[in-house]
Amino acid sequence: MKPTTLSVLLLSGAWLAACQSGTTTNETTATTAADSTATAATPAADTMGVPAGTIPTVGNPQLLFTLPNEHNTPDGLALSPNGRTLLLSVPNLANNSYPATILEITGNSYKPFATNLPVEPTTKKAAPMDLAYGPDGNVYYAENQYENSKKYVSRLMRINMKNGRPGTIETAVDSFRLANGIVWKGNTLYVTDSQWDMPENDKGSAVMMFTLNELKKGLIHLKPKTKDPHVLAMFTTTVNETGVDNGADGIDYDSQGNLYTGSFGDGTFYKMTLKPDGTLAQQEALPLKGDKITCIDGFIIDRKTDKAYITGARQNAIFVIDLKTNNVTTLAQNPDTDGAGGKIDQPAEVLLKGNRLYISNYDNPVKHFVNTKSDAPHTEAYIDLP
Repeated sequence: MKPTTLSVLLLSGAWLAACQSGTTTNETTATTAADSTATAATPAADTMGVPAGTIPTVGNPQLLFTLPNEHNTPDGLALSPNGRTLLLSVPNLANNSYPATILEITGNSYKPFATNLPVEPTTKKAAPMDLAYGPDGNVYYAENQYENSKKYVSRLMRINMKNGRPGTIETAVDSFRLANGIVWKGNTLYVTDSQWDMPENDKGSAVMMFTLNELKKGLIHLKPKTKDPHVLAMFTTTVNETGVDNGADGIDYDSQGNLYTGSFGDGTFYKMTLKPDGTLAQQEALPLKGDKITCIDGFIIDRKTDKAYITGARQNAIFVIDLKTNNVTTLAQNPDTDGAGGKIDQPAEVLLKGNRLYISNYDNPVKHFVNTKSDAPHTEAYIDLP
């Protein structure tokens, strides 16, 4: 998440998981929306290594809205405390000649939320990924600088809210390598670092934990290539034909308080059981059955049903894991498309608001992905669940 040219991005692994828009943008025309019911034509040949004709069309996601090239990689989603609006991060990692931004979604339209995001001093870029409102009412976002620099300059940022609107933005934690997914559980914030390598393990990743009280005291500095005191759990990615070694990505918890994360590089789904004091009691790779997931990006757990809605970025799919049985089913999937009409186009994040599942189509692939290139339109989609 990068060099500035698309051709370099596709080869270098800009796989991860905007300029401010001055006016509210609404739903596209009925002609475009009608296209959401059409089955995408499978390419005659797939140059990225996924056999042509092997990807089915499942489900019928709908188009929420399209974004201009200034907002080219929609990613993280967060629900406001009042449940009325959503936030959408746009790191613009497919084309970072445009500045990154955070948008606000109401209904089927969006408008600017936080536009002048502070750039990291050495990379001169901002790159917001997953984000969430904290119990203090402020917005926290993970910033992924990994494609701009491998020197542990990614950060956790805090937007200080005033009267429901964004105020000053400051660094809360620095020295991540690839800060990615975040979730608040009570007064504890959990953050994934998809590239937390150790001296003896260059395929490492981790889940970090920070208390609200600690975050209030001032800037926290992590210690790279160590089991920093903030590390809750560490993981090792098995590298496959994609060549991707990014590990822990999305993160959420179930109705019992158990944490989960998924590996972007190999599709492993991990469960972390916590002790009463919040420290780790056990971590395990769940033995999933049913449909196979080869890459896990973001996900959301419906704690009413303990079902996890998973973005299968590599497979252009949304999967559902029943955490009571570990069974996997496919909710939506389609072959390579440009995302027009709401079709899946390398999904990165999902969010539940009532029975509506919102989908961010990140559309910035690496080799051996169903999605073969980053292209317009850039889209947000949704599925209304039964």
